[in-house]
Amino acid sequence: MNKIDDCIISIWKEPDWTSNDIIKYIKPFISPLKVGHAGTLDPFAEGVLVVCIGKMTKQVSTIMEFKKEYNVEIKFGKRTDTLDHTGKIIKTKEYEYKDDAHIVSILDTFLGEIKQIPPMFSALKHKGQRLYNLARKGVTIKREARQVFIESIEL
Repeated sequence: MNKIDDCIISIWKEPDWTSNDIIKYIKPFISPLKVGHAGTLDPFAEGVLVVCIGKMTKQVSTIMEFKKEYNVEIKFGKRTDTLDHTGKIIKTKEYEYKDDAHIVSILDTFLGEIKQIPPMFSALKHKGQRLYNLARKGVTIKREARQVFIESIEL
């Protein structure tokens, strides 16, 4: 294997691996260098995980400020206790498709700067613990709305 020094690499994270699983897997190959990632992906998500090695770990916060792109699949008419497909369905509502223009008009309401309250089932930390771990224990923490900017959104 080639020697890995201070660098940034992109790794495709498969579903069911956590971002931390990836770091733990890489660590023995690059020891004694530091390793970290620039943003936690949900365990069920797949996508690019930006991994920083060695001196580049100091760039993590800068990288986390970069624009991101997400592709999502939405199922209308069902709500889960986790707000994602891994949760238990807690509410169902009949959804009647009108047309794409109707959906686009709703999506457009999310454009620009908006305030967003992070869900309890998120990777954010509260006093060193991931919110999703607290949520699984039945603990709810008051979360402040965060300013986010959505540059574009398309159906």
